Amino acid sequence: MARGLARDHDEKRAALRKGAARYFARHGYDRASMAGAARDCGVSKALIYHYYDSKEALLFDILDAHLRHLVKVVEAARPEGLRGLVRAILDAYEDADAEHKLQLESLEALPPELKAPLLDAQRRLVQAMSAAIAEEAPHLPADRLRAITMSVFGILNWVYMWHRPGKGLSRRDYAELAGDFVLNGVRGV
Repeated sequence: MARGLARDHDEKRAALRKGAARYFARHGYDRASMAGAARDCGVSKALIYHYYDSKEALLFDILDAHLRHLVKVVEAARPEGLRGLVRAILDAYEDADAEHKLQLESLEALPPELKAPLLDAQRRLVQAMSAAIAEEAPHLPADRLRAITMSVFGILNWVYMWHRPGKGLSRRDYAELAGDFVLNGVRGV
């Protein structure tokens, strides 16, 4: 008879995702190992392989959980308009620097069949941002709308590179500043 899942199965997977994301982001996915991820997570290599049959499967789960969360956050924030969307995305990024870095740097390491649903989630995020920008500036032609949309993501996606907790603006204050900057910039185009 097959064993059922432990009551804390989802919590253990989440902890492994979080720990492995930090390890992969710090060492680079291509140079990281499952043994190193297990060590960094404080678990045995056997336990990590109990949850994930490969390094690719672990990376996919990290990115899939991260992008699913972002899509959920963005869909919930859409009624708040462009400023609300910017704030919601930056809030969602706050405790996900490692996951976000992996999304930007390691997505290409996955095979096409694993990459496809992640790219679809990214497209949904871009479409939501583009729609929010178009609401503020309906006169924009498609090529400018796309350029502005990607510029906004440029502002949002790289905050993990320079922001340090406790130095300068808080993430919340930066989210407000970025929201004002984007909204006023879009209205000024």
